[in-house]
Amino acid sequence: MTTSEQKNTDGHKRGAGIAPYIHIARPDHWIKQLFILPGVVLGLLVGNVNMPLPPATRQIVLVLLATSLIASANYVINEWLDRDFDRFHPVKKHRPAVAQGLNPVVVYAEWATLSVLGMGTAWLVNVPCFVVVATLWVMGLLYNVKPIRTKDIPYLDVLSESLNNALRLLIGWFAIVVGTLPPTSAVIGYWMAGAYLMAIKRFSEYRAIGDPKTAGLYRKSFARYTERSLLDSSLFYAMFSVFLLGVFLVKWHIEYVIAMPFLCGLYVMYFNLAFQKDSAVQAPEKLYHERRLMLYVVFLIVLFAVLTVVSIPVLHTLSDVALIRM
Repeated sequence: MTTSEQKNTDGHKRGAGIAPYIHIARPDHWIKQLFILPGVVLGLLVGNVNMPLPPATRQIVLVLLATSLIASANYVINEWLDRDFDRFHPVKKHRPAVAQGLNPVVVYAEWATLSVLGMGTAWLVNVPCFVVVATLWVMGLLYNVKPIRTKDIPYLDVLSESLNNALRLLIGWFAIVVGTLPPTSAVIGYWMAGAYLMAIKRFSEYRAIGDPKTAGLYRKSFARYTERSLLDSSLFYAMFSVFLLGVFLVKWHIEYVIAMPFLCGLYVMYFNLAFQKDSAVQAPEKLYHERRLMLYVVFLIVLFAVLTVVSIPVLHTLSDVALIRM
């Protein structure tokens, strides 16, 4: 038994209680499953959905629950395996796996239980949802567990973790659409949007730690990152995601082109948040505290909703192939 495990076992014997085990499952992070809903909307817009409302609602509720349970399983294994690294982070050093005694047997039992419950719930929906939810679970292992542990590899850490964003889009799609795949441009664009969010989070964390050596002890990938390289990568992900999302939006409903400048504005607003002290981008589940950002997101949702139901003939005329050839 390692020193860390011995400390955690001793701490458990002193009576850690159930609260730390609930905490490491991070139920407060379940709000991130809202990233599934754009997949549902995508299915409604282009998936030719014929499912009645009650079954569709049941499917959506089940995939939200299944994904939340699998996400919690991934969080449990993440906090447990990261406990020796998190002690070098100014905030994460207070996590239960670091600061309190946890029993490894209970931790692994919790991870296994959440995994089985999540997989079982996804199976109740349909096979495609089960496959994607299982992939989300596998990505948690690849991200956290040696010998691969992608979170220790520069750039791959961001790309592998943000792939979960695309998986959530697919889960939302398959909740109501079976037999067809969503547009590739939308899936990859959503993935790159997640990579942008993750790279900005990494930049804010790196900047907050303030010391490259300590940052490298906290996260191995940070030993090969700099503030400049993190910003450069975030710019690449932002441009790539906007390009791909633009391709999808204009292809399927050209009126969405009006919203593109405002979507770019959201990226800029999020970028500026990274420079704030104790920035909310380090804990995206708390972004709802950023009132200006939330109001802007609501504005974007309303704008997209309006553009969905309107037709602007001049935009169709300007995109006409015959006109372009003239």
